[in-house]
Amino acid sequence: MAYTLSQVNKTGIPPLLAGIADNVQWNEKRARIRKTWLDYIGKLPERPPANLRYLSATEEAGYTRHRVEYDTVYGDKVPAYLLVPAASVDGSRPSSGYPAVMALHPTHEIGKDDIAIVPGRPNRGYAVELVQRGYVVLAPDALTAGERIYPGYPAFDSTAFYEAYPAWSTVAKNATDHMQGVDVLASLDIVDRRAIGAIGHSFGGYNAYFLAGLDDRIRAVVSSCGFSPFAGDPHPEHWGYRPYPYTHIPKISADLREDRIPFEFHEIAALCAPVPFFNYAGQQDAIFPHWRSVAEGMGELAKLYGLLGREDRFRFYLGEGKHDFPEEIRGLAYRFLDRWLMKEGD
Repeated sequence: MAYTLSQVNKTGIPPLLAGIADNVQWNEKRARIRKTWLDYIGKLPERPPANLRYLSATEEAGYTRHRVEYDTVYGDKVPAYLLVPAASVDGSRPSSGYPAVMALHPTHEIGKDDIAIVPGRPNRGYAVELVQRGYVVLAPDALTAGERIYPGYPAFDSTAFYEAYPAWSTVAKNATDHMQGVDVLASLDIVDRRAIGAIGHSFGGYNAYFLAGLDDRIRAVVSSCGFSPFAGDPHPEHWGYRPYPYTHIPKISADLREDRIPFEFHEIAALCAPVPFFNYAGQQDAIFPHWRSVAEGMGELAKLYGLLGREDRFRFYLGEGKHDFPEEIRGLAYRFLDRWLMKEGD
């Protein structure tokens, strides 16, 4: 499944379904993709009980924002906000429980506050907008952001992590912590554990689909400006070691030096299928500017959903905008989540 990067840059995204005629053959390829993915990001260790702790609460218009903390692997703790609709306390909540969402923040030093505190940055308040829409929302800090910045280091500096875990990756660490967040949501009696989704923008966008591809309890996923294939990327080293101190997948760097890539990211996104998947990209995105490759990868993903007979579960929107999550796209994304989490999907 490995590819020559320079060749991919010339010929385009590798066909996802080459030699695949049915579900059985796809599932065999899917298993190979997952194995390669885990070989590169590292293991997903057994998770301890989350042991959710409520630290404080703030009443907002229509919802309560709880500051919480829960345990994760290797003695670590995850600080988060748990946003709960006000109706949860007056008996008017759905009999089966609320749908719930893991809301994953972008690359910003304030972490969870970027999406869960208003007023905040324009077009980033999706955690608040979703609780106002009737979702229970868990918005955790990712490693190196918010309350999880390593002492003595700037935000999004992973140096201390790799000193402690040189054979692991921040991708696997965040995925493990986010799965722990799903454990938290699934433990709440106000949540319908059959209706848990994930949403994120940029850094949060790819972490959302990484999570959905590894945890089958995620029943719908929204990724904004988070899909970044190697093909056409002017800075593929983004995924390995780089001058910027945040390293995603160290093992990738050796491949890139040899003009190789062990997978392409539409294959990693394909691990989500047939989970309902909404993706947005902007043609003026200065961070992920290779929108033609993004669109090509999404086209391959659409073919997969077609093969699986689930065309209605996949939506891709390509706009003229920048690296952003604009209001009109958020509206489409929320209606997509509503369809699959607030109503029975088949």
